[in-house]
Amino acid sequence: MADAAVDGTRRVLVAADKFKGSLTAVEVAERVTAGLRRVVPDVQVEALPVADGGDGTVAAAVAAGFERREVRVAGPLGDEVTAAYALREDTAVVEMAEASGLQRLPEGVLAPLTASTYGSGELLRAALDAGARTIVFGVGGSATTDGGAGMLAALGARFLDGDGEPVAPGGGGLAGLASADLSGLDPRLSDVALVLASDVDNPLTGPKGAPAVYGPQKGASPDDVTALDAALAHFAKVLEQTEGVGARAAEYAASPGAGAAGGIGFGAMLLGARFRPGIEVMLDVLGFAPALDRADLVITGEGSLDEQTLHGKAPAGVAAAARAAGKEVVAVCGRLALPAETLGRAGIRRAYPLTDVEPDVAKCIANAGPILERVAESIARDFVA
Repeated sequence: MADAAVDGTRRVLVAADKFKGSLTAVEVAERVTAGLRRVVPDVQVEALPVADGGDGTVAAAVAAGFERREVRVAGPLGDEVTAAYALREDTAVVEMAEASGLQRLPEGVLAPLTASTYGSGELLRAALDAGARTIVFGVGGSATTDGGAGMLAALGARFLDGDGEPVAPGGGGLAGLASADLSGLDPRLSDVALVLASDVDNPLTGPKGAPAVYGPQKGASPDDVTALDAALAHFAKVLEQTEGVGARAAEYAASPGAGAAGGIGFGAMLLGARFRPGIEVMLDVLGFAPALDRADLVITGEGSLDEQTLHGKAPAGVAAAARAAGKEVVAVCGRLALPAETLGRAGIRRAYPLTDVEPDVAKCIANAGPILERVAESIARDFVA
């Protein structure tokens, strides 16, 4: 049972990520709040939708009070798309998936060798144009495996083949790279604090690198993975022979986070980015600490609570921060694949999966909202009433 506030009412903080394919983080918070209030009408609920740097990061920032800004940029295949970033004073939250994510590809189309991060660079440039001095660059959910080459090109870098022509877009095109020139990078980048926010710590290449681990999710065949790994290794080697930041390319390529989002982490490091776990960054940006101070009970969650959750996903970050503050945490999820003792070690007292209410997964996905409200009613009875 959560501690009562001075006036006798409970104070609940809902800090959950999206249920991918079913509910946004904002919708999760709305449904949980509705279910809680059905049982305890006077419960005090504060909603703070969270994200770990992947898709949904801009939406979480906007829900926390940032201004949504839209700009036309290149999608992963070069077609123009409308992408958004978030701005509050001189801090911007840029989500690479807005420009270069899998959701930007036409339905049924995957392009592991040719998808480019050029639009992500255009989003960063838009944030610079808006006066941002701190940019949180959330990466994840990418359609790309180009090592951030497209992003760097959008910001002024030049990557040429043996004939002096720009290399073809995408990771596959990097196999023909003959020379790199970073001298034309936007000079404003040197005056900006760029934070690389990601929930993965893979290096650029090798058995744990971007092509091997994440390439297949983007449609890469085994031969594609081999080709992309070689192309990214070649990219880093050519950069290492350039002056300035390129000379540290080998160091960056081996660094944790370089392989994030198809290697865009590597490109961001060349821009001076500092890697931090995405959920830690976002909790800071969203104002989680003061919201946590006001709460007696924290409800977190995401679509699937599984082993991946424990490795830098939003619920694990929320639970760790709440446990450190001595606050009780429960979780909501679509499906639960962790035993109670593992949840306990992560700081989660109990998890409430939608499948406990509706065992049919397809029905859970189709009716996630109403089912989540029923789950929240159970939480209200168990921890709030």
